Amino acid sequence: MNPFAATTGFLHDRVDGAGYVVNLLLRTLLVLPRIHRRLRFLLDNAFNAGVRALPVTMVVAAFAGAILAMQTGIELRRFGDTAVLGTITALSMCREMGPFITGVILAATVGSAIAAELGTMKVSDEIDALEVMSIDPTDYLVLPRVLALAVMCPLLTVLSDLIGIYGGSVIAEQNLGVSSDLYWISAIEALTSSGTVLPKEVYVGLLKSFVFGVAIATVSCAAGLRAGGGALGVGLAVQTAVRNSVILIIVLGFVVTWFFYFLS
Repeated sequence: MNPFAATTGFLHDRVDGAGYVVNLLLRTLLVLPRIHRRLRFLLDNAFNAGVRALPVTMVVAAFAGAILAMQTGIELRRFGDTAVLGTITALSMCREMGPFITGVILAATVGSAIAAELGTMKVSDEIDALEVMSIDPTDYLVLPRVLALAVMCPLLTVLSDLIGIYGGSVIAEQNLGVSSDLYWISAIEALTSSGTVLPKEVYVGLLKSFVFGVAIATVSCAAGLRAGGGALGVGLAVQTAVRNSVILIIVLGFVVTWFFYFLS
């Protein structure tokens, strides 16, 4: 195959895959009023996405906050301005680090599981059997997973923010000589200085996590539903789901930040 044909084929596959994901998301939105029929599946998926991913998320968030405070504090100590460490850690966790950490963990754990589950159903013809029985796979399989991640990702993000800020406070007090009271006072003031009920950093971070949850679930479901070729195809579907989810997390995170902090 010549390079032009290879490049054209690659671009065609990427555009076709993106179109399938967008189409799947639109079909999911159309069947959203039927969610009351899938409450059991919604709760099961919410448990898998939230409770089972909670320990890993908390551990990573605690160390992320500690690393953020440590690296920032080392530089601030050179200028004798460690009093603002709580401010920087709180804003960074709520605005960017919390949603990003939560999204990546959910992509690696829940997204891969969704792709593997639906991919196995696809290669074993279970998806075709549902369609033969006049059961819409989007309504039966995709909708509960998308809504579960859309709800659980922001909730996990709130916990990630709190645990990350707490991890930073431990490092600030034990290694950087910043008192716990000063750290928490500066952190709270940074998040409440806007005077609104929900600070901008918090609601932007929650919006990011909501977008991340929808993107992870939709991409993972699409990868599983497009799987083919037996066990190898399922493995490739999982790889595709995690890779595309992480890429979307980075790109969508940039877009949301740019919109709220530079465009508006």
